[in-house]
Amino acid sequence: MNLSAQDESFSITMDPVKHGSITLDPPVPEDGKYPAGTVVSVVATPADGYTVDSIYYSVPGRWGAMYHESLTSEFEITFDQDKHVGASFIEAEEVAHVSVKHNIVYAQPGKKPLKYDAYSPKAASDLPIIVIIHGGGWATNNEDVMRGLARELTKGGKFVVCSIDYRWVGKLDGDEEPNSIANLIEDVFGAIAHIMEHAKEYGGDPSRIGVTGDSAGGHLSASASILIEKIGTNGFGKSEGVYEFSPTYLPSGKSADDVRNEMLSSIKAAAPSYGVFAADRLKNFMKGLPDSAAEATAPQSHIPDVSVRSVPQYLTRGTNDGLITDKKVSAFAEALKAKGQVVVYDQVDGAGHAFFDWKPADREKATFKKYGVPYAAKMKAFFEKHLY
Repeated sequence: MNLSAQDESFSITMDPVKHGSITLDPPVPEDGKYPAGTVVSVVATPADGYTVDSIYYSVPGRWGAMYHESLTSEFEITFDQDKHVGASFIEAEEVAHVSVKHNIVYAQPGKKPLKYDAYSPKAASDLPIIVIIHGGGWATNNEDVMRGLARELTKGGKFVVCSIDYRWVGKLDGDEEPNSIANLIEDVFGAIAHIMEHAKEYGGDPSRIGVTGDSAGGHLSASASILIEKIGTNGFGKSEGVYEFSPTYLPSGKSADDVRNEMLSSIKAAAPSYGVFAADRLKNFMKGLPDSAAEATAPQSHIPDVSVRSVPQYLTRGTNDGLITDKKVSAFAEALKAKGQVVVYDQVDGAGHAFFDWKPADREKATFKKYGVPYAAKMKAFFEKHLY
């Protein structure tokens, strides 16, 4: 017999919690199921010497568990499907150096508000800014997945870090009109414009910006550093052969031309990790547009000559990465060298894909500690060289 909507219920699975505890209100029913629509308030309490990393719930996703997190000590979770619930705690000293402003909304071109988190070292003033762009196949994750990298890059007090979110491709955000890769690039430029406008509030210097990101964020960070000349108002593919990016956000009183000119002088270096750089893997996200549209979103096709604009690049890839091949990253590196650009390409021995990601699961934390931490240090040294 089918249950009516009001009789439906969903299971909760409590993940083991280390270095702290969580309480749920209402408490978990004896049968381990909440009635559909139940809103559960979860409060996390860290053990001595620890602090809250996140409260989360997870559901099956494209690549295993998909985490939805609150980076604060309270989280309201609505039960509309079976969910795992848990919390992550980290040593307090890991974040003692930094203050974080969460969920700064910069635009809402569709259903999803677009936001970023600003990580400022204590007493930050006029520091260079590193913008992080998360990965997830242009189709999953948000800025939370890059918080480990943000915390590492702010250690030492030399950088403000802003970790941004953007629209997902297609209709995955619930938008009526599908989003293309071009729309995501426009979001990235809009986020950077907002960050530059508010840089002083975070202790940052809007004239010294570096960009980084992994996987899809590798592509988007390379695009943010290389495709700046293509910021404009003539549309992307609306006229034959015309492909311009209109930033999702423009500061009051400034035009797209103003933003383009400011970014051309402010974005000084990039560190795109295990990303897609050539057009061949972008064509599937340009349905309804000719192949030239994919070419227009491929950073490898638009590298400026160093005599025109210098944009040093720090590239990484794990030797066990099954998604991004050495051949593809090497081709980007060689294309950069052909234009006279500075490029450093580090292959990370033994690492797979997404080693810069941070998730509440022990496996991802261990991977980040093994590979992400040391290569974040190398990335930081690269940015220090080019932003100071």
